[in-house]
Amino acid sequence: MKKITNGWNSQYFRKNFILILFIAFLPGLISGIGIYFAGVSKVEDELKDLHETQILQGVENLNNQFDYLEMAVSHWAFTPRFNASIIDLNYIQQFQETRDIGRTLLTLQGSHPLIEKIELFINSPEPVIFRPKYNLITDEQEYQYYYSIMRNHRNISWNSIYHSTNEDNLESLQPLILTHSILANSSDPFGTMIVTLDKSMVSQLLWTLTPYNQGAAFLLNSENQILAAANSMDDSTLIRYLQKQLSDKLRNEAQGTFTLDFGEETYSVSFGQVNRIDSQWTYVSASPMSSITSPIVLISQIIITISIIGLIVALVMSWFASKRIYSPIAKLMKQLDTDDKWNSNKNEDEFYLIEQKYKELSKESMSLQNRLSTQLPQLKNSFLLQLIQGYLYHYSEQELHDRMKHYGWKVENHTFVVMDIQVLGLHESKATFLNRDESIAASAVSNIIEEVAQHRFKQFNVVNFYDLSTGLLIVYPSEEKVRKSLHQFAEKAMEVLNKVLQMQVTITISNPDKKIKRIPYLFEEVRQGKQYRNFENENQIIDLQNLDQSNQFDQIHYPFEIEKEILQAIRIGQIDESERLIRDFIEELKSKGRKEINIQPGITQLFGSIQHEIMHSGIHPYEVFEGKNMFEEVANIRESEQMVNWLTKEVITPYVQTLEGKVNMKMKQLVEEVCIYIQENYMEDISLESCADEVGTNPYTLSKAFKKVIGVNFIDYLTNLRIDKAKGLLLNTNMKINDIAEQVGYRHSYFNRIFKKHLGLPPSQYRKKRVNESTIKKVLSK
Repeated sequence: MKKITNGWNSQYFRKNFILILFIAFLPGLISGIGIYFAGVSKVEDELKDLHETQILQGVENLNNQFDYLEMAVSHWAFTPRFNASIIDLNYIQQFQETRDIGRTLLTLQGSHPLIEKIELFINSPEPVIFRPKYNLITDEQEYQYYYSIMRNHRNISWNSIYHSTNEDNLESLQPLILTHSILANSSDPFGTMIVTLDKSMVSQLLWTLTPYNQGAAFLLNSENQILAAANSMDDSTLIRYLQKQLSDKLRNEAQGTFTLDFGEETYSVSFGQVNRIDSQWTYVSASPMSSITSPIVLISQIIITISIIGLIVALVMSWFASKRIYSPIAKLMKQLDTDDKWNSNKNEDEFYLIEQKYKELSKESMSLQNRLSTQLPQLKNSFLLQLIQGYLYHYSEQELHDRMKHYGWKVENHTFVVMDIQVLGLHESKATFLNRDESIAASAVSNIIEEVAQHRFKQFNVVNFYDLSTGLLIVYPSEEKVRKSLHQFAEKAMEVLNKVLQMQVTITISNPDKKIKRIPYLFEEVRQGKQYRNFENENQIIDLQNLDQSNQFDQIHYPFEIEKEILQAIRIGQIDESERLIRDFIEELKSKGRKEINIQPGITQLFGSIQHEIMHSGIHPYEVFEGKNMFEEVANIRESEQMVNWLTKEVITPYVQTLEGKVNMKMKQLVEEVCIYIQENYMEDISLESCADEVGTNPYTLSKAFKKVIGVNFIDYLTNLRIDKAKGLLLNTNMKINDIAEQVGYRHSYFNRIFKKHLGLPPSQYRKKRVNESTIKKVLSK
């Protein structure tokens, strides 16, 4: 409690609390009162109109549903499917026609949500009923039921003769039935179509006449009998009471609205006429007044509740807001008043003490400024990085001018120029201390550039981008001519980097600019400008002030044919061939356009085509590349050999390994199944296509798998197996050559030719030669 009430003794705190409470609560209070007195009556009128409109819309929807149902049944009854020939149909022998009748009924049954079932009665010599499947009527009572429907109703009519005789149980109401005679418009029909409505769906449709699904809704025929009612056991007594009350009203009025007291509730009752094809129905909707006016009561309660809550919330929020406003002052006083004067004297002026302490802190601030000056280089680099990366974009030119001046730059009447130093050939460099490490090489480049620049420029800053490129911001008086000095510096930097790192250098010099906000664009300008370098590892200086970009673009050339060869080599897993073709691809690009801006898009396009091939094979690139951003990597490659190695080792090899891991097992199982099938059926007429069908694949896939797994193609494997079987029969049996040919699946003439092709002599000579050799061996052994 002491913590909560802390500060109440302060007059500053109390004034703030009362002001915030007044500001927070008064607008809400005025709004609540205005809404309550001005809006409630309007909402009540709108709700009553909405209630009447909703009932009319529900009646229109009800009428539309029944109209659509009548038209649909009439349409189907007049179809040629149900002409006079149906009575002479042999439903068993002509099963196709019988099945079509059933399908037609099923289609009609599914054409409207109110339909529960459809029956078709045919009064043939052997009466039948479709439900919708064909059934023969053998029970006389069942036959009389359907026959009475056919004879006692007009061409199309609503069945209104099956009603509940139990006045207290609406659940026993029979569902509505719509009948249509067959043949339609005939004075002597020979059948009838009986459409039974779904009782629950009709009940749900009637519920649309009662807003909020409260009260009662039902349909009456012209004899004041209940045809259908919304399914609610609690409203049965109300419905029967309304049925009696409407008996007198319906004689004098076709439609109307009145209120009715029933039990402890007052109902708003609406009724009207619905014209059907053969009768006139009456709809009745009774809704409790409480359900109509409940939103008004709810709104009133909500407004009162919100006002009370608003007062409580305003009180709490005002207290905490006052505490929040006062808290910095209290904390500041505790920090400033080291002698605890504030706690001993509550009437002491807080702001006077703050003023005194401010003067003391100002002196300490000067001391801190001196200490910060030692960290100035780091601060300048940090500011420059933020400026380049766009974090200071919202600062104005003057604000940036002041900050740079604060950090020690002289920028008044000065001009800015940016240089990009890109080293190339790290993977070919002989400098062993670099160890092919880009971070080490990048740091070495930055240190060398900084050391060389110290002897050339008074104001400069080096930015290490850690991608073998270094940025250099140079600030010089606007009246000086430094372009020559910039070129001399570039040549000196090249000389030192060539000697120390044994790497080639591309230096890009930006246009000069006097605006600080243009510095990020100068850095981006040189990063883009170095793409105009020749795509060779050689020293180059690109001066954007003298560069004619319109002549830097060679004619667009892309070696599509080599790309196709690369993709084909990848498909069949030839990594070495792919590497050779990639070298040819790059050489072709270089032969038509030697600028990096022409080479880089071609390599990016090639990678995109390879990735498309990977996805086309059913493998996700994420699985192959382990989530790496490959397009970002390819954009940062600037050397031919590095491009070849990257595409081969980082892209193609992982893909081929992944593909082989997924395909080899399946291919092996496939070939094993085919080999077993061939060994068991080699004497039959076997082909690649028949074997492919046997294992559920296509001939191309099977042929490719056979060659990869077995080492020979399909036809050679089959031929070798048959020749081996034939050799065994020739040597171990006395079967005739013709019989042996048939035994191994060949015709006689073709068998002789294929046997001679493989062994160099016909079957008969082969048998004779081997028998003679065997005889000689036996003689010699004796």
